[in-house]
Amino acid sequence: MLTKRIIPCLDIKDGRTVKGINFENIRDAGDPIELGALYAEQGADELVFLDITATNERRKTLSELVTRIARHVNIPFTVGGGISSVEDVNVLLQSGADKISVNTSAFKDPGLVDKLAREFGSQCIVLAIDTRFEEGDWYVYLNGGRVKTPVKAFDWAKEAVDRGAGEILLTSMNNDGTKQGFALDITAQLSQHLNVPVIASGGAGNMAHFVDVFENAQADAALAASIFHYKEIEIPALKTFLYEKGVNVRF
Repeated sequence: MLTKRIIPCLDIKDGRTVKGINFENIRDAGDPIELGALYAEQGADELVFLDITATNERRKTLSELVTRIARHVNIPFTVGGGISSVEDVNVLLQSGADKISVNTSAFKDPGLVDKLAREFGSQCIVLAIDTRFEEGDWYVYLNGGRVKTPVKAFDWAKEAVDRGAGEILLTSMNNDGTKQGFALDITAQLSQHLNVPVIASGGAGNMAHFVDVFENAQADAALAASIFHYKEIEIPALKTFLYEKGVNVRF
């Protein structure tokens, strides 16, 4: 049985880690490299670094930052934000990233997923989906949650997996930053019907929420930000709690 992964997420703006609620009210949460190294030390399984302003400012994720992260972090990490070409991915992987995450650019040009999977292998390609529940279903949003599309999250996830995405990072905008728990229904739908790992994101507020998303929604990994950044939950305590609840985690 595969172990369930705990993944701290570091949203980066102007070189600093930041955190918002429902994608708004952004505030500072510290130095991303220091935080990343601390989480690796505490037993995080992977890290995700997202340059949250990259797409909107038409700026490439800083390869220099990735190089510095790779120097200080000894666990796998994924980088996303403004990635739109084979060349972008090449630079980031050469700088030390293990995986890359694509979102808006892949939605606008689905062929990008095929291209990246062919060039670098599916295991490197994480498709990030920001989704909001409205009018009875979960819809895809682009540009850091600013632009609504008429496409349902499940349909886009399935197409991207068929094209070669090796993992789905699913963020519920309704749950993001609320600390009320993960979006179990849409997470379960993807986990049960797609043959790639699904990372649940948005809404973690206490340790029981992680049990819920692993047991009830069958997520392969759970991602959280503010509860780790502001030390509301420490990773070693979380893993002990999960282990005691019968969740298979790596120590």
